[in-house]
Amino acid sequence: MDSVDAPALAVLADPTRARIVQLIRDAAGGRAMVSRLAEQLGLRQPTVSHHMAALRAEGLVVREPEGRRVWYSINPDEADRVTALLGAPALATDEPDWERVVDDLAARYQGVFSRETVARYLNDSRALLAARGTAPLLASRAATFTASRLDDLHRTDESVGTPSVLFVCVQNAGRSQLAAGILRQLAGDKVIVRTAGSAPAAEVRSAIVTALDEIGVTIGGEFPKPLTDEAVRAADVVVTMGCGDACPVYPGRRYLDWDLADPVGQPLSVIRSIRDDIDLRVRALLPELIGITAT
Repeated sequence: MDSVDAPALAVLADPTRARIVQLIRDAAGGRAMVSRLAEQLGLRQPTVSHHMAALRAEGLVVREPEGRRVWYSINPDEADRVTALLGAPALATDEPDWERVVDDLAARYQGVFSRETVARYLNDSRALLAARGTAPLLASRAATFTASRLDDLHRTDESVGTPSVLFVCVQNAGRSQLAAGILRQLAGDKVIVRTAGSAPAAEVRSAIVTALDEIGVTIGGEFPKPLTDEAVRAADVVVTMGCGDACPVYPGRRYLDWDLADPVGQPLSVIRSIRDDIDLRVRALLPELIGITAT
């Protein structure tokens, strides 16, 4: 570990900076612009520029002007140090085996949905997840998203008794993930919990993961997902958080609008305050869902 020194550890101890370096390293051509990084991270460009300045000062990234554009790439002299700190980049893989994904999902839903229906939902889920550009872990996430949509469709058709809540915010990377994580922790399998975004980001923000981890809550394999008709129809309660009129309204569902600050670009201290506000709201909602007193 001789290549790992204290200054580099300090710079990349910040999860946002570590994620920036990973995104640059994994980008096409090994370089990225601040505007694209800001979009992927769900942050403001000045915030990303601030982090980039720290990375440049440590010599981990280099600035490459190209006309009016400015690209950033990993300093070739520091590639080994970056690998030592963050691990090796993921190996390139072939096109996912989509036929196998369909076969496995069709077997799972045998007697409930036809293979044609499963394939149609998988293709649509792939397109929705990839709509905003490169989608990480597309095959596994598309399979998970498809299964969630089929479960919701089946729930709507069969009127399953377990209460269901859908949390919706803009990017499905902050407020809705905080609420969903807390509710899952408190309710277990007594409540079905879904999340969605009117304009989903690529990943759940690292600060959100940290804020939940501090109170013993994990997001598990959760990732930002687009809002679908099935999710709304299957929900008993739809909780919106700053997404305006993006959510369709169906009779027989309860709609709540939680007026919450947006955590995008906020320091962890502010995100903790938003988290605690959401925690109080979730605890107040829980008894109404399952008829018990939340503790």
